[in-house]
Amino acid sequence: MITTGQYLHVVTRALTGMAGIVEQLGDDLANTRLELPGANTPYAVLNHSLGATAYWAGEVVAGRAAHRDRDAEFTAAGPVAPLLDRVRKTLRQLEKDVTRADPHAEVAAALPGLGDPLDAGGALLHLCTDLVQHHGQLEILRDVLLAQARTTA
Repeated sequence: MITTGQYLHVVTRALTGMAGIVEQLGDDLANTRLELPGANTPYAVLNHSLGATAYWAGEVVAGRAAHRDRDAEFTAAGPVAPLLDRVRKTLRQLEKDVTRADPHAEVAAALPGLGDPLDAGGALLHLCTDLVQHHGQLEILRDVLLAQARTTA
């Protein structure tokens, strides 16, 4: 079993890594979508990750309403600075939510394909895998966007 500190280390690294990428790209590139079907902007991926955190840790685990519009998360755009502020606020709240969580408490959510009832630990594990996946996605997306920007400059 991992500790609360170990869990927070991994998810914090993923969220701060994504925030660093979006900050590095700046307002223009962070809001640039690759010309691929279903592609998302770096801004939208980070925005979605914050929405997922609010839902899985805040609503499912801590019982606080997330008021999430998942579809809108992927079309969001805007300046980077307010999004980075949201990352800092989300990390502070996430630490409180995870620290207070009982990992064995059943939650009122489900994961398709999971044969067992979902508990808070499983919900937090799902969030962790989502955040780590999106961090890797943003690393690749950053590399492609920066390479494209160099070739068009």
